[in-house]
Amino acid sequence: MKGGTVQINWHDTKPVLTLDFHPISGLLATGGADFDIKLWLINSGQVQKKIPSASYQNSLTYHGFAVNALRFSPSGGELIIWKLHTTDAGQSWKVFKSLSFHRKDVLDLQWSTDGAFLISGSVDNSCIIWDVNKGSVYQILDGHFHYVQGVAWDPLSKYVASLSSDRTCRIYVNKPQTRTKGVEKLNYICQHTIVKAEQQPIDDAKSVKNHLFHDETLPSFFRRLAWSPDGSFLLVPAGSYKMSASSETVNTTYVFSRKDLSRPSLQLPGASKPVVAVHFCPLAFNLRGSNPAGFFKLPYRLVFAVATLNSLYIYDTESVAPIAILAGLHYAAITDIAWSYDARFLAVSSQDGYCTLVEFENDELGLPISLSEPKIMNVENKTTFNQKPDGMVIEVDDSVTVDNEKTECAERREGKQASPSLVNAPISNKPAKRRITPMAIDP
Repeated sequence: MKGGTVQINWHDTKPVLTLDFHPISGLLATGGADFDIKLWLINSGQVQKKIPSASYQNSLTYHGFAVNALRFSPSGGELIIWKLHTTDAGQSWKVFKSLSFHRKDVLDLQWSTDGAFLISGSVDNSCIIWDVNKGSVYQILDGHFHYVQGVAWDPLSKYVASLSSDRTCRIYVNKPQTRTKGVEKLNYICQHTIVKAEQQPIDDAKSVKNHLFHDETLPSFFRRLAWSPDGSFLLVPAGSYKMSASSETVNTTYVFSRKDLSRPSLQLPGASKPVVAVHFCPLAFNLRGSNPAGFFKLPYRLVFAVATLNSLYIYDTESVAPIAILAGLHYAAITDIAWSYDARFLAVSSQDGYCTLVEFENDELGLPISLSEPKIMNVENKTTFNQKPDGMVIEVDDSVTVDNEKTECAERREGKQASPSLVNAPISNKPAKRRITPMAIDP
């Protein structure tokens, strides 16, 4: 694996706020505070044993505001949908539809698996589900009380999730309404609102409730959460955790099992700065059999990246510790993460106006397998988590079932901050140090 910050003029020295890889061509699209979208061809550096490079291809100029989020379809207050047109003269991108309804800036968006719908989150405190073909609002989810900074669409199309600076994560479930002629209409209602954790009292001491997420003082406009490509679990960033009222805050990422989305099943502490984005590699890989005591019990390996304000952690579901850490990459906050669809490249954008590219050698992450294989389809019934001793009680505000759900958890913290220089530090599968050990939460 080789990677580093590519020193080119990405967006006229303005912050790069988002990026994504095209699923077929592999082009990298970046959006910036210069109101522009730029397309880049990523060139391998393996032959020269250098970091990968990027070559400018084209600009998509139409937006009147900063481009905060862009995502390619699988098949801003304004959303612009661009469509690729192929002619004898070559390829060009043209505006397909402009979706306007949000009253303020859009901070995140996600496509449905079939590409028929979009969900967007905005500074106007709302999420909107859009009918892409009609170019119209399909449903408004307006339960948050502050900026919606992250949204995620379940690849199995049963749930959508949102994360806000009001310190809540909301899980919406599809309760279809039957139309005439027997056609079902999507209808998402809030099933869970994850809010606080209650510290178990010691002796006769009063119990203390602590929020699970950072407040609006988090120095980032983004809290990009993500579903695993098989839908078996949801990763939620911006976690803020305290063992007691007097203890220091631990920055963490929460893992929610599909079996129970009302409470975290696992947390990944170990970052000196808050976590602002998570993203899964789109491919699954064969098990290596290197760590039978891992926390995830899946019939395959999934790989995901966790970005803090200043560092990048790469995990797989078979290892306890991160398989790689890249620290001190940028002089300003990281804003987004993207994987190429062949899992060859990983890209990171930053407010300092630069992007980092990481290239993986052939089969470095493992031997890819298809998620459409029959053994994978039942993952909802197979996913389990190792358990950990008593710690803290999680209190959930459930908007559908009135009873509050509770569970126990424990945590670790990392006291070491990232170095200002690039660190590419693969970690072996030896027993992990405590500061980066994920902790499970008892059911």
